[in-house]
Order: sequence, then structure tokens, then C-alpha cells
Amino acid sequence: MNFTAMEFVLFFPLVLVLYRLLPPRWRWAELLAASYFFYGIFAPWTLVLLAGTTLITWLCAKKIAGAQRPAAKKAWLVLAGAVCLGCLGLFKYGSFAAGSVSWLVTGRWIIFSLLLPVGISFYTFQTLSYVIDVYRGDFPCEEHLGYYALFISFFPQLVAGPIERPGNLLPQLHRLGLPSAEDLRQGGWRLARGYFKKVVLADQLAPFVDGVYALAQPGGPAILLATACFALQIYFDFSAYSDIAIGAARLLGVRLMENFDHPYRAASLREFWRRWHISLTGWFTDYLYIPLGGSRCSALCRWRNLMLVFLASGLWHGAAWHFVLWGAFHGACMVAEDIARRRGVRLPRPLARGMTLAVVGLGWVLFRAQDLTQAAALVTGLFSGWSLAGVSTAVQAMGPAGLAQLALTLLVYRFLPEHWPENAPARTAPVLFYTLLLTGIAWLGLAASGQQSAFLYFQF
Repeated sequence: MNFTAMEFVLFFPLVLVLYRLLPPRWRWAELLAASYFFYGIFAPWTLVLLAGTTLITWLCAKKIAGAQRPAAKKAWLVLAGAVCLGCLGLFKYGSFAAGSVSWLVTGRWIIFSLLLPVGISFYTFQTLSYVIDVYRGDFPCEEHLGYYALFISFFPQLVAGPIERPGNLLPQLHRLGLPSAEDLRQGGWRLARGYFKKVVLADQLAPFVDGVYALAQPGGPAILLATACFALQIYFDFSAYSDIAIGAARLLGVRLMENFDHPYRAASLREFWRRWHISLTGWFTDYLYIPLGGSRCSALCRWRNLMLVFLASGLWHGAAWHFVLWGAFHGACMVAEDIARRRGVRLPRPLARGMTLAVVGLGWVLFRAQDLTQAAALVTGLFSGWSLAGVSTAVQAMGPAGLAQLALTLLVYRFLPEHWPENAPARTAPVLFYTLLLTGIAWLGLAASGQQSAFLYFQF
């Protein structure tokens, strides 16, 4: 179910009402049923995969907790990892792997790629974090299958995150209570902000971006302008989903982790990745980068670890070579930045921010491309068409409405607060006003468009 679908407008208030009416001991069951309904309403077969992965990893974690020998613990960990990554590999990377080794003969793998379960990359990483934490002894084994199933399938963040850790979410699910006044205030604000960012900002930039990237040979000015718009589109689209997820959970009294922190204000790639998709960056840091040795090793090992993490991140985002190239590009730039930082190179912050934006923007060209061929054409195309006529053509293609939309988006990025201060009664009136205002504008835009728009990260 899409957050921007009218089904969700009917579904979520009903969930809230039932949540308040049910006795506390049954709230987890209501949320679990709601989560499975939310996920499987349009593709019931995906519930089999979700439930099967949940059950197997829960049993493996129990075996790990009860095993006495380290070898037995490791064996159950390997089994859980094989199930999770095997399902992810089969459904998300089957056609990619088959095409890479020229096995694509009967078309069977195409079926798997077309039936990619929404959110599988997210809940796979969430199950893995739980099993690994139990194996490490960082989190006790969850004895109640229902609470564990709710942890994996909690509907606000099931499809596109944030990727929650068991230490944050599971304890909250065990003590589900009625939301406080502060929860209602903050949750309503985050919902309104998310809908506003998605419908009024991200979706309005999409047509120009799609139009330029669909051209056979766009000029440099058009590519640059479209990529700047895409940088804002993907930020507002993905952070909008996180806002709605955090807001919906907050209205149930549950606090999810933050996933964004003004990433385009970063003055280095290292800082950018601490501000962008924070839950995924943290996951790769804790479960891949540090186990590989992190930064506490030789320079060559540290650079190898950075490259492996970003190659994995690129592949996580999509089963295509241009995503792998995007990850390799960021990894190589992180290595270069690490070398410069350790040699004492320091730039003024405005210049460092500009360079970071340029690198991230070039990465978005690779990310937004359809394949390697188009990526190469777009990168080379950046250096062509730079004349007054070329710039004028790009600006005219965007039109006055498009330029106004871009200006509005930049202003909102600069001034829209990430959240209202907690427990600040004096700010209640402004919060309510802006919540109602943003909600009204967003839903008027949605009604005017007459259609719902899927979030970009649904494809990952």
C-alpha cells in the first residue's frame, strides 16, 4: 500500500482508532495484522516470503541463543544469512546474475525480476541485524514470535525504512501504550511535512527530470539542470517517506530513528553519508565496514574496506551495473578524500561544500541513468552544448513554472525545520497551523493530479 493512496487515508485512521480501543495486551496483534494487510493487499504472495523469512530467522536466533558450541552458533548464523540473502539474491538479482553470465535463455529469471517484492532489501537487512546482534550477544533472543514478526513487518517503516535495529524498536513494541500529546503533535507535523515534500515538491520536479533523461543527446546545461532537480527530487521523495513513516509511528507512540539530516549541507563525502540514509549507512558501518577491520588497519586495508562497502551499497540499490558504478565512484572518492584528510589538506567550508555537491551531483547522474550506456552518454554530454543558446534552451525547456518550482524547493530545503523542539508548549499553535497548512496543500495537490505516485525507493 502506498502512503499517497486513498486506501491509506482510510486504513491508517482505522488502525489508530482500533489501537486506542483495544486492551494493551492485544495492541501488538492489531499492529501485526495491520502490517500484513498493508504489505500484502495488492500482492498477497509476498506475505509468504515475508512470513517465511521471519519464521526461519526467529528459529535460527533461538538456536543461536541456546547453542553451547561456537561452531553451532556460527552454523545457525550462516543458515539465517543464507536464507535472507538467498531470497534477496533470487528475487532481486536473479536476472542480473543470469545476464552477467549469459544464462538468460528461457526467460525464467525475468519473472523473478518482475515480481520483486517491495521492501525486500529493507526487511532483509532488518532480519540480518537481529540475527547478528543475537549471535554477538548484543541483544537477547526474542522469545515471542508475534513481537518479532511485528518488529520485521511494522508497517510504517516496512517498505522503505528507516532500517531499525532490534535494540531500538523491539523494546518499544513490548510496551505499546497510548501516544502522548507530544507524540500526537510531533507525529502530525512529520506526516504533514512528509506529504508536502512528496506531493508538492518531489513529484513536481519529476516531469522535467524524466524529460531530459529521456532525450537521446541532451546538452550539458540541460543535464546539469535536470541533475540538480533530481538531487532535490530524490532527497525530498525519500525523506518524505521517512517523515511519513516516523510520523505514523509516532502517532502510535513509537519512535523510529531519524534517516536524514540536511545532507546537502555536508562539507565532505564522509559527512554526507552520515546525513543521507542514516540507517543504511549505520548498517553497513556496523555489519560490514567494522567487521572488515574498519579504519583500525593499514591504509590499503582501510581503502579496500571503503571500496567494498560502497560497492555493496551500490549493488543494494539495484541489480544493474550503473548502480555498481555509482557505488564504485563514491568509494573511490571516499578513498581520495581519506588520503587528502590524512595528509592535512583542509579547504574553507564553503569551497568544501561546493566540491562535495559537485561529486554527489556527478554520482546522481550515474544513479539516475537507465544503464551504463546512458550513464556514459550523460557524463560525456555534460561537457557539450555550453553556449548562450544551449543555456537558453535548457532554461526554456524548464519554463517559468519549472523554474519557480525549483526556487520553491530550494527555499523549502533551506528553511523547513527538520522537527519542532520536543516539549515546547509555546510552539503548539505554530505546529498545528503549519501541520494543517502543509497537509491541506499536499492533499489538494494530490487531488488535482488525480493519481498517486510511488516513492522512488520502492524499487530498491
